[in-house]
Amino acid sequence: MTRTDDRNKTDDTGPSGYAAARLHLLTEGARSGPPRRTALAELTDDWLTGLFTAAAPSAKGISLIAVGGYGRGELSPRSDLDLLLLHDGADPAAVAALADRLWYPVWDLGISLDHSVRTPAEARKTAGEDLKVQLGLLDARHLAGDLGLTAGLRTAILADWRNQAPKRLPELQELCAERAERHGELRFLLEPDLKEARGGLRDATALRAVAASWLADAPREGLADARRRLLDARDALHLVTGRATDRLALQEQDQVAAELGLLDADTLLRQVYEAARVISYAGDVTWREVNRVLRARAVRPRLRAMLGGGKPVAERSPLAEGVVEQEGEAVLARTARPERDPVLPLRAAAAAAQAALPLSPHAVRRMAATARPLPTPWPAEAREQLITLLGSGRPTVDVWEALEAEGLISRLLPDWERVRCRPQRNAVHLWTVDRHLIETAVRASALTRRVSRPDLLLVAALLHDIGKGWPGDHSVAGEIIAKDVAARLGFDRADVAVLATLVRHHLLLVETATRRDLDDPATVRAVADAVGSESTLELLHALTEADALATGPAAWSTWRGSLVTDLVRRVAAVLAGEHPDTEPETAAPTAEQERLAIEAHRTGGPVLALRAQAEPGPPEESAEAGEPLGVELLIAVPDQPGVLPALAGVLALHRLTVRTGGLRTVRLPDDVDDDGSVLLLDWRVAAEYGSLPQAARLRADLVRALDGSLDITSRLAERDAAYPRRRGRAAPPPRVTVAPAASRHATVIEVRAQDAPGLLFRIGSALEKAAVRVRSMHVSTLGANAVDAFYVTSGTGAPLPPEDATATARALEEALRA
Repeated sequence: MTRTDDRNKTDDTGPSGYAAARLHLLTEGARSGPPRRTALAELTDDWLTGLFTAAAPSAKGISLIAVGGYGRGELSPRSDLDLLLLHDGADPAAVAALADRLWYPVWDLGISLDHSVRTPAEARKTAGEDLKVQLGLLDARHLAGDLGLTAGLRTAILADWRNQAPKRLPELQELCAERAERHGELRFLLEPDLKEARGGLRDATALRAVAASWLADAPREGLADARRRLLDARDALHLVTGRATDRLALQEQDQVAAELGLLDADTLLRQVYEAARVISYAGDVTWREVNRVLRARAVRPRLRAMLGGGKPVAERSPLAEGVVEQEGEAVLARTARPERDPVLPLRAAAAAAQAALPLSPHAVRRMAATARPLPTPWPAEAREQLITLLGSGRPTVDVWEALEAEGLISRLLPDWERVRCRPQRNAVHLWTVDRHLIETAVRASALTRRVSRPDLLLVAALLHDIGKGWPGDHSVAGEIIAKDVAARLGFDRADVAVLATLVRHHLLLVETATRRDLDDPATVRAVADAVGSESTLELLHALTEADALATGPAAWSTWRGSLVTDLVRRVAAVLAGEHPDTEPETAAPTAEQERLAIEAHRTGGPVLALRAQAEPGPPEESAEAGEPLGVELLIAVPDQPGVLPALAGVLALHRLTVRTGGLRTVRLPDDVDDDGSVLLLDWRVAAEYGSLPQAARLRADLVRALDGSLDITSRLAERDAAYPRRRGRAAPPPRVTVAPAASRHATVIEVRAQDAPGLLFRIGSALEKAAVRVRSMHVSTLGANAVDAFYVTSGTGAPLPPEDATATARALEEALRA
C-alpha cells in the first residue's frame, strides 16, 4: 500500500479510518523494518494533522510536535505517541479544548499517549530541570500548526543543550550507567530488554544526544545497522505478543525469529547480541572522548596561562615498539608502519592491556585497514604478544573488544567467527561463548603462578570452548580446532599435543570429581591415562578452576574445589609413580661456548658474543622490513660470586628483556693448564624498545658491576624515580616454592612472578644474600609471566637442608613482594 492509499483510508480524520489503515499496514507482508516504521509514522502524522486542522483552522501561535521516539519516526506497532502541544500563551480554555480534541481520539484507540501542553518558555524550563524531557525535545519534529513556533523551540533547545553540555553530559552518562546496573548487558542476557539494557535502544539514543552536543561523536561504523536490527526485533516482538513490551522472553523468541525470517531463536539472539556489542563499544568510545574533552576544557585556561597562551603539546610516552601512550590511550607512534609490521596489532593490544589503557579506536581502525596478515606459523613475537594480552587480567576484555569491533580478532583467529556472540542457553552461564572464553583467560591470568607453563594455560583458556561453534560434542570438535590453531600460532608438536589434551578434557576433572567414586582406583587411573603427565595435570587443574569461575557463581564452590583438589592429588600420585624422577644429563658445550670459556679463563674477565636472530617474515617481505626479535647473548666468566645479579642488573640498565636464560658451570678442557671452572650463560634477550646496545658497552658495564664500581641498585632506583610506573592492572603476587624431589644434586627453587625490568636482578641479589650458590638456572618469559627455576646448593655443593630451602624460598618471595 502506498502512502496515498494510507491517506485515503483516513480522509474522515476519525479513529476508525486511521485504525483500519494502521491494521492493514501492520498485517500486510509487503513492508517490514524501516519502510514499515516510516509508513506508520507518516500515517500517524497525517491522521494527527487532520485532527489538528479540523480543530484549529487558524493555527497562529500554536503547533503540534512529535518528540522522543515518535519524533525520530521510530514507531513500532505498540509504541507510545509522544506529543507536545506548543502555544505562545494563547487563551488557556481554547488550548485545553484543542488538546481534548487531539488526545481523546488517541485514547479511544487504546494507544498509549505521553502528552504535554507548554509554552516555549515552559518547555525550556522543564527541559532544564528534567534530563529525560530535554532528550525527548532534541528529537522534536513539527506535525501541524505554526511552523515558526516549532522552529524557534527546536533552535532554543539545541542551543541550550550545547551550552549546557559540560553539565548535562555527565548526568546522561550517569543515567546510562544506572540503567545498565538495573537491566544488565543486552549482549549477554538470555531474556534481554531491547530498550533499557546496556547496548540497547536507550543507549543508541543517548549517542545521538552526545552527537547533537557537538562535544564528541560516536563511531559511525555499523551503528545505524545495529539500531535498525534492534528496532526490527522490537517490531516483531510487538506483533507476536500484541503488547508494548521490550523484553525478549524465552517463550517468544522462536516466534519472533520466524516473524523476522530467521532460522531459529539462537540466530535471533546472535543478531541482537551483535547489535548490542556495536552500540556498547560505540558508547564506551564516545563517553571516553566526552570525558577527555571535559578534562581538557577544565585544565586549558590554567595551562594557557602557564604557557603564555600557547597550545599545549600532548605528551607521548613509549609503551612498546610502535606504541605510545597519549592522553590516556594507547596510540600508534608516529614511526609505526602497520603495513610493514604484521605483529603491530597484537603488540599494541598487549601494551595497552598491560598498562590498563584503552586502545585508541583510530589506531585499531588504521591497523585493521593496513596491517598485513601474519605468516603461518606465527613468528615467536606474535605468539608472545598474544599471551601477554591474554595474561593481562581485566583490561584484556576492553582491548579485545576494541580489536573485535574492527574485525581484527576474526582475521587473527578465523575460528573465532563461529563462537562470536553465540548464546549459551544454560542458566549457569553468564556470558556468550566468546565472552566466556575471554573471561576464562582473565580468571586464568590470576592462576599463572600455579603452573609451570602459563602460556599454555592462557591459550587453553582462550580455546577450551572453541568447539561450541560446531555440531556434536564441543570438546571433541574443540580438540581438532585447538590442534590447528596451536600449530598456526607456532607452538611445537609437544605443546600442540598438550593444548589439544587440555581442550579435549577441560571438563574431565570437575565431572569426575563430582560424579564418580574417587576411592575407586579405576576412576583415578582413567583420569591419569587421559591426562598423561604431571605438568598437564597441573595445567588442567588451573584451567578447570578458571573455566568454572568464568561460567558463573553456580559453577564453582568450596565443595567443588575441594573435590577437584582431592582428585588431582590422587592422580598426581599415580603419575609420579609411573614417571620416576631422573635428572637430565647436562649437554656438552658447543665449540663456540668452549672457545668463550677458554678466553674468559685466559683473560680473567667476562667474554661475550651477540648473535642476532631475526624472525623470518613472509616470502614477499623485503629484507629490510624484518625487525630482529632479539639476540642470543653468550657470556663466559670465571666462576665467582655475584655473576647472576651483576649480569641481570646490567641488562636491566640497558633496557633488555630476558626471554630465556640458562646458567651452568662448565669444566675447562683437559689440555688447559688449570683445574678451574667457568660460568657459561646462554640467554636470549630483546630490547624493550629502540635498538640493541653494542656488545662492547655491555661488557664494560659487566666488568664494572663485577668489581663493584657500578652501583646497579642505585641506578635502577634513579631510573624508576624518573619514570614512575603507570597504574595498570594489579598482577598476582609472586610465588616462590621449593620443588620436592626435583633433583638429587641440588635444591630447585621455582619463581613465578610478573615479568618486569630488574626482576632477575632482584632474584639474583636475594639468592646472593641468602648465601646459596646457583648451580644452574632455567629462565623463561611467557607473555607477561616470568617462570624461573634455580638449582641451588650450599657452599659445599650439596643440596640445601629442607629447613634452609624453605627459609631461602620464603626470603626470596618476601624480597620480590617488597
